[in-house]
Amino acid sequence: MSDAPWLTIVGIGEDAPAGLPPASRAALEAAEIVMGAPRHLALLPPLGADLVEWPVPFADGIARLLALRGRRVVMLASGDPFWFGAGTSIARHLRAGEWTALPGPSTFSLVAARMGWPLEHTACHGLHAAPLARLRPALAAGGRMIVLLRDGDAVRGLAEYLRDAGFGASRVTVFESVGGPAERRSDGAAGAMPDAAFAHPVCAAVQVKGDGAALPLASGRPDAWFESDGQMTKRPVRALTLSALAPCPGQHLWDIGGGSGSIGIEWLLAHPTMRATTVEPREDRAAQILQNAARLGMDRLKVVQGAAPEALAGLAPPDAVFIGGGLSQELLDWLAAHLAPGTRIVANAVTLESEALLTRAQARLGGDLLRIELAQAAPLGGRTGWRASYPVVQWSAVS
Repeated sequence: MSDAPWLTIVGIGEDAPAGLPPASRAALEAAEIVMGAPRHLALLPPLGADLVEWPVPFADGIARLLALRGRRVVMLASGDPFWFGAGTSIARHLRAGEWTALPGPSTFSLVAARMGWPLEHTACHGLHAAPLARLRPALAAGGRMIVLLRDGDAVRGLAEYLRDAGFGASRVTVFESVGGPAERRSDGAAGAMPDAAFAHPVCAAVQVKGDGAALPLASGRPDAWFESDGQMTKRPVRALTLSALAPCPGQHLWDIGGGSGSIGIEWLLAHPTMRATTVEPREDRAAQILQNAARLGMDRLKVVQGAAPEALAGLAPPDAVFIGGGLSQELLDWLAAHLAPGTRIVANAVTLESEALLTRAQARLGGDLLRIELAQAAPLGGRTGWRASYPVVQWSAVS
């Protein structure tokens, strides 16, 4: 077998074949096999290669592609294969020297050019197979976003989602077959979309307008964003807890005793590469956590129903651990025995018994103890006084 890559991933646009650059044309002409979606294959000029349609669902085609290893193969993907494209799904199955890529202009670039928007300040979302709730953190008046959609019917779903979130005044520009001879543009408001059918491939450029609630960027979001039965780390303490957990890009959190899931969800909101696993023993609360996460676009939160430490066995190792419920000496001992060096641990205690556990843990393992005492102004007779909350003791340490 030659040392040259056997697979070339070619980004193809709606303007093919005329819009294909010379390198992409050369790869296609040299290929023995070209594999792609029927829509992409139909855009190609006559070739000497065998044409293979990529099956649906997409995952079913991966094994078929890998079985062609050793042949000269071109895989077709839309635009830039590594920006919400198929290239990422394929490359993870290959060694570095097995493949090369020839990207084309992405839909995001084409649409930003049509709209005159600076792409570096425009949120880009690929929702081919993802829920519209992924947009929730980005919904704020004045924002701009470009959204790749599954099909024409999803345009109306997007408009309804914006309207229901209080952003029906948003300007929505729909592009069909952008970059090709059949390109079509339609402009309207989310709350009054034209009664028209839209054809795949389709995307939307959204200028967010309206008086809907925007999800704040800072940790310690208002409690009203989370459905709860009362078992929840409240906003000020949550802000201090996230600060102590110190999330960094790409890191993984164990949230033990999830309650409403607010800590795990806010951890994920810190950066799109964050990962989190919430462990919650009660079935109703586990379901509530999933609902909160889905509503705020954090459906990548993994929820494990079970009690710690038993439920922790087999989980991907964490970079940080928060204990918000179920604190026990058994759990602390398990964590001390199993966590990798450098793992951050934060635990909150309200009762005297759990406070004593953290005091002993700090004496044995080090770290910091913080006593959090908060009071909020509240009516007191005909006047106003301070209503104190239960004090919280927070232990933070590094294993």
